[in-house]
Amino acid sequence: MRRAPTVLHLDMDAFYAAVEQATKPSLRGKPVVVGGLGPRGVVATASYEARVFGVHSAMPTAQARRLCPNAAYLNPRFGLYRRVSEVVMGLLRELSPLVEPLSLDEAFVDLEAGDTGPPAGEWSAADARAVGERLRRDIRTATGLSGSVGLAGSKMLAKVASEQAKPDGLVMVPPGTERALLAPMPVRTLPGVGPATGQTLRRAGITTVGEAAEAGEAELVRLLGRAHGAALHLMALGVDERPVVAERDAKSVSVEDTFDVDLTDRTRIHAEIARLADRCVERLRGAGRSGRTVVVKVRNYDFTTLTRSETLRGPTDDPAVVREAAARLIEGVDTTAGVRLLGVGVSGLVGFAQEDLFAQTAALAPNGEGTAAPDAARPPGPTSPSEAAPAAGETVGHRLPPGRDVRHARYGPGWVQGSGLGRVTVRFEGPGTPPGRVRTFALDDPELELSEPLLPWEGTSGGRSDGQRSEPAIRPKDMFSSDTGAPVSDVSRP
Repeated sequence: MRRAPTVLHLDMDAFYAAVEQATKPSLRGKPVVVGGLGPRGVVATASYEARVFGVHSAMPTAQARRLCPNAAYLNPRFGLYRRVSEVVMGLLRELSPLVEPLSLDEAFVDLEAGDTGPPAGEWSAADARAVGERLRRDIRTATGLSGSVGLAGSKMLAKVASEQAKPDGLVMVPPGTERALLAPMPVRTLPGVGPATGQTLRRAGITTVGEAAEAGEAELVRLLGRAHGAALHLMALGVDERPVVAERDAKSVSVEDTFDVDLTDRTRIHAEIARLADRCVERLRGAGRSGRTVVVKVRNYDFTTLTRSETLRGPTDDPAVVREAAARLIEGVDTTAGVRLLGVGVSGLVGFAQEDLFAQTAALAPNGEGTAAPDAARPPGPTSPSEAAPAAGETVGHRLPPGRDVRHARYGPGWVQGSGLGRVTVRFEGPGTPPGRVRTFALDDPELELSEPLLPWEGTSGGRSDGQRSEPAIRPKDMFSSDTGAPVSDVSRP
């Protein structure tokens, strides 16, 4: 444990919803819910205005609509969130080379490993607080968003502190006060205490961190086993020696989709598996990795879930290989009763593709010589349907989830508020404009096309109300004296 609170934990406030509010002026100060919008959709993030009504992440979207029917419900734009995250993570890397990203909006930083303050071992609480406050100011200046900061002598306490700091605050845990802070908190606050462990402890009469500490190591070992019980006892005493690790090496890459209606048609299931395999390979290549084990995940109509895997002779990032392996795996699964969810993943990752002729799929020519399938035959695999890159001049067609970015030849950039019955409603505004006007068009209007999203710091100078875009009022490169750093790794959605 450290003598100064030099472990920093940053957690951006309602990140996805906050980005949407920053880029859509008409939603600022209003409830916003980001997530899946279908009958089986789940909330990814809710703005603080929506949380007042009881909406929270991981809640079924249908339940959220009942609690807060007047909120704006938007499909996530993960490409945009990643671009904003790169700027935030770049600011963290300016503080220290030891930055441990947990997700797009959350990370630990070891301040003593950087050169923004005193030498290691000479930091004071005041030094750490000054760095934390400066970071919060820099994030707001660079992105227009707010983040909450926790400072402590360990990762566990820094995360607890940032949770207490929400929203838009800073909480510091001075060394020596850890046990007093933790004692009244629920035992689920401790890392490694999930539903099953929590239930075991509750049956033993242990519901708070203080009660876990008083129970003693021997009792916790009896209840949970030696390794888990001993580690939990140390955590309950406020002791956490885990270091900040700069690179968290991913063990697998995967994608999955939940369907609004259970799938029973085998042709459709095979088509979905092929599409998921292409998306998985695109994500795999984006991370500069390859893998040797292909995994297929199937969740049936009754929520029973099974996985099937096949290990290749060597690692690959060839989409044809992953597609064929996934097709073989799904062929052995009975899907006649209906499939609720499908997923494709690749594990056993390495940093390069070690091609193995016998592990690769090839189309055999008449003379018996193998010819590799060209990449051009592979259909593009967007991260999500709402993120597919628009083709030049592509009209909106039917790809119109609420929140989708569009551009009109006369009215400029805007976003879809809703569509149906052959019509689409668009609000024309951007990050730097006042709340914009709403207009309705035919779905096949040739002047309306899909467009790339604007970043929160992009917008129209002069506050034009017609939605026409001019040069960004602030350019990202104006804000930094050095590069913002490499993108963070792709992660599971919250």
